[in-house]
Amino acid sequence: MQRKVDSAAGAREEVRRVLGDFYGARADGGPAARTTVGDALLVTSELVTNAIRHGGGLLGFEARVSEGELVLHITDASPEEPATPATAHPGRPGGFGWALVRRLCRGVVVRRHPDGGGKTITARLAL
Repeated sequence: MQRKVDSAAGAREEVRRVLGDFYGARADGGPAARTTVGDALLVTSELVTNAIRHGGGLLGFEARVSEGELVLHITDASPEEPATPATAHPGRPGGFGWALVRRLCRGVVVRRHPDGGGKTITARLAL
């Protein structure tokens, strides 16, 4: 059952719960599982924090395991693509988190909502 998430801390808690259900005792047992959980928590923090800070607010969050992947859906109010260092606003550093997310994930898709009222980012991490 998904819980209402309205912060990066709440999103990380939900990801820990989902991965705990998937890994069971293995989540804390092996280095590969610990690395995967750490990467998943980092990606979750980056995407949710960006939705709150730059995306006009977090409108939705979902975390689930499907076909050997952690699938994250993060919805915010902005139709703007995430910033990269090349597209960040001059004088305001940023965009490095998006590069990190793309490096850690198996796949990342940005889907703009047809009404222009935001976007959903779907990130997939191998488990």
